[in-house]
Amino acid sequence: MEQYILLTLFGILIGTVGTLIGAGGGFILVPILLLFYPELSPEVITAISIAVVALNAASGTLAYAKSGRIDYKAGVTFAIYTIPGSILGVLTVTYIPQQLFNIIFGVLLILLSLYLFYKNKKNIVTPEPVIKKGYKINTLTDRNGITYKYSYNEVYGKLISVIVGYISPLLGIGGGIIHVPAMVNWLKFPVHIATATSHFILAIMATVSVIVHIINGTYNNNDVVLMILFLALGVIPGAQIGAKLSHKIKSNIIIQALAFCLIIVGIRIFIKSF
Repeated sequence: MEQYILLTLFGILIGTVGTLIGAGGGFILVPILLLFYPELSPEVITAISIAVVALNAASGTLAYAKSGRIDYKAGVTFAIYTIPGSILGVLTVTYIPQQLFNIIFGVLLILLSLYLFYKNKKNIVTPEPVIKKGYKINTLTDRNGITYKYSYNEVYGKLISVIVGYISPLLGIGGGIIHVPAMVNWLKFPVHIATATSHFILAIMATVSVIVHIINGTYNNNDVVLMILFLALGVIPGAQIGAKLSHKIKSNIIIQALAFCLIIVGIRIFIKSF
């Protein structure tokens, strides 16, 4: 019983931190599972993680929907483009030799985190909307009356989403940990809109991955199902806490927290490769 209580506590941490930075929480859960359950195969670990990410993202999305910070039009478009990659990621996780991939991916995450630390020493200021062919312009006013006006290159957003869709189930880390910095630094979304919209995208993408795992029979194990259920007991309320905290924390602190998480994940993936 103690292990299930511990899983619930881990779930609260995963839900709170994952929702706060719009990353789902898989980057926390995968190392935990590797440490405490070394007997589990990579396929099962990523399957458990992506199921928890789906629950976390769904709970966080409900909270963010109330805040009025989700860009549904961009979210639906990007989510559609994550689906092909998401299905392919689940189907290839047991076949692709990951050592070289993990080394490259780990190094890229570390470099990205260092870039974010450097770039976000000061408060992030979203540039004026670009009025240009291929750019979408949007204006959102959240529940607190704050208005966000921004633009983004839709083609770049779609390409990023395809890549995120593939990496997410392959490593079981959700995908928001890549999507959020990409949306903020490359697509120029305001940070709070990016974290909320990323969670909405993640809810759709992770659910698709879970369905593919179900079809493949990955969850045909009572112990695995129990682990997911007890993690969910913590993740669901934790996601609500994370969404509430996001209203009170400055955007540059959120990005710095994300950068810190990125470097942890990058080091973990790099070390795991040897």
